[in-house]
Order: sequence, then structure tokens, then C-alpha cells
Amino acid sequence: MNLEIRTPEKKIEVSWFSDLCNGDYEYLGVSDGIFRSSFEHCRNIVLRAEELGFRNILLPSSYQTGQDTLVFAGAVAPMTHKINLLTAIRCGEVHPPMLARALSTLDHILKGRLTINIISSDLPGTQASNEERYAKSREVIEILKQGWTKEKISFQGKYYSFELDSDPVKSYQQNGGPLLYFGGISEAARELCAEHCDVYLLWPETENRLKETMEDMVQRAKKYGRKIDFGLRIHMIVRETEEEARTYAQRLISRLDLQKGEELKHRSLDSKSLGVMRQDELRKQADPNLFIEENIWSGIGLARSGCGSAIVGSAEQVVKKINRYIDMGFRAFILSGYPLMREIDYVAKYVLPHIPLATFSLEQGRTPKETPITPLTTGVRK
Repeated sequence: MNLEIRTPEKKIEVSWFSDLCNGDYEYLGVSDGIFRSSFEHCRNIVLRAEELGFRNILLPSSYQTGQDTLVFAGAVAPMTHKINLLTAIRCGEVHPPMLARALSTLDHILKGRLTINIISSDLPGTQASNEERYAKSREVIEILKQGWTKEKISFQGKYYSFELDSDPVKSYQQNGGPLLYFGGISEAARELCAEHCDVYLLWPETENRLKETMEDMVQRAKKYGRKIDFGLRIHMIVRETEEEARTYAQRLISRLDLQKGEELKHRSLDSKSLGVMRQDELRKQADPNLFIEENIWSGIGLARSGCGSAIVGSAEQVVKKINRYIDMGFRAFILSGYPLMREIDYVAKYVLPHIPLATFSLEQGRTPKETPITPLTTGVRK
């Protein structure tokens, strides 16, 4: 598949996931204190990912459980040296100029290693229409970008109106500000990403459905004179043999009470989003072992909102599948597994040495006063 994307070279950014939202398990749906979403546990995941060569790590956001993303990112940032922090923000949760200042502060602490995951779900205690949520997100993004790239924030919208100097919110990155990652499958979500964001994140589906979405997004971005990259958020179960991987997948759900799984799934504000419903629909069509296509296992969606499937197979099968995704046009992968601190070692051993990781360059547009810490090609605005 030959898509017009921001990064045509077949070099990829591989990210891991830190469990700020209290969803790390030995057995899916069975709470275990040693995997609790404590600062120490989540910090250790970040540091382990950096040690093993992952170039980015998603710090997710939730209200019902877990930790505040920005506070956690600020605390762990000085402990890191190479890895980017993909920090999730809920648009509208923080007054936009104050959000811009917080993100700018974090970007300076990281010396430009900040990337941002834009989220548009309902805020706690509120319920807005899909169109209203994304309209507010659009205003927040436009305000952030003005603060990062212009001398003044001059904005008049439906939800926010500002005339402010932008000095307090200037980001460390002088090439347009931090890269914006975004996920959402609805019409309003797609348009917002096509107009303003840099990496469009998809959840696992069949290859044909992924291709349809990617082709649609390329055309939408073209309307705005833009190109975007594509990222895949997916879980991993990789072992030496396929039999070992499949056995571990069944072990993972072997103690799951399905009713408890539904409760865990619906504690998330996005549990009834279109993206989650699309994954639920595919799982209903899966084979008896919950595979929706070769090596894509949907069992995780029985007790988890958001990303609900995993690549399951031998090292050779998993690498082959990732290379298929790369050929399709994916340039960023956000991976995870259960439990996070164990599965990361399998991925580092069996996968990372055998896929085309992005190389580093100095063309970042960063401030010249300090030696730049160079992120991946996907992290460079074009």
C-alpha cells in the first residue's frame, strides 16, 4: 500500500506503555497489589523502557483510577535521558493557557523530548455530544499552537477567547512545538486529526479495516495541504514458539470473570466510544480462540476499554506481522503486554533487534544553545 505520509522511509518509532491507570495484571481482571499503579511501579516501567531502547512511552490519562499524567510526567522527566514522554492530555480539563504553560515547562525539563497524546473524551461529571467535544479540542489545539509558535495568543472561539502574550508558554522545541498524536474514529475526530495532528493512532482491527481508515485519513489530510503519519496501539504476546504464545494468551484470561471484566471495561470514560464498539464487533466475529485474523487475538478486550487486541505468536510471526504493518504505512507503534515489566523484556529480546527502528538526525529545529536530544523522524514536524 503506497500512501502519501509524512515519513515515507520505512523506519519506525517503537514505544512502550506505562500503567498510570491501574490496569496492569498477571491475570487479566484479577487485581494484584504488586502491579498497582503506584509512582514507583510506573517510574520503573519508564526507566526500563529507556534502558531497553524504546524511543517513546505513552503516559495515559484516566479520572476514575490511577495517577495524574502531567504530575507524573513532571516527576519522572528528570530521571530520563533519551526516551520521549508521550503525555496524554484531556482537552478542556485544564484552562488552555495554563495547560500550554505546563506543557512548555515539561518540554523544557525534557529538552524537547515531549510528545503529546490529544484526548477528547468527556470530562468527569459531564456528558457532551461528540461534535462538541471535538470542537472544544480543536480550540484547545489552536490555542496551544499559537502559544508555541506566535508572539501572542489571539483567539476568539465558541468556548475560549484570549488576547495574551505567549512568552510564558514558549516550548523548548522551536519547530512548531511538540508532536501531536491523536486517536478517534468518528467523523469529527478524523477531521480534527487531519487538520491539526501529526500521528493518527489506530486500535487493532483487521488489516482491511485498517487500510480503509488509513486511506480515508490521507485524503482528509490532503484537503488541508497536510500529510500525517500512522501509529498502531497494540498489545504483545511474543515467545519463541507460537504454541508458547497462545498458551500464555489463554493463561492471561484463565481467571477472568466475564461480569467483572465488563465492570472493569466500563469504568473508563471511553468504553462506549465508536472505536471500542468497532473492536467489540470484530471480537464477536472472531474464531473460537478469539483471533480476529492471523496472529491478532482479541481476548484483552473482554476486560479492557481502549486497545483490546494483541499480536500473539512466535518471534518470527510477530516480526512478520509488524513488517506487514510497516508496509501498510505505519511508522509508530505503541506496544504493551501483561504484566508490563515482564513482557517488555520479551519484546526487547525477540522483536526490537529485527525491525527497522528509526535512526536519529540533528534536523530538529530545536534551540541551538543546547545540544539537541534527537527524537525519531516521526517526531519532526514537516
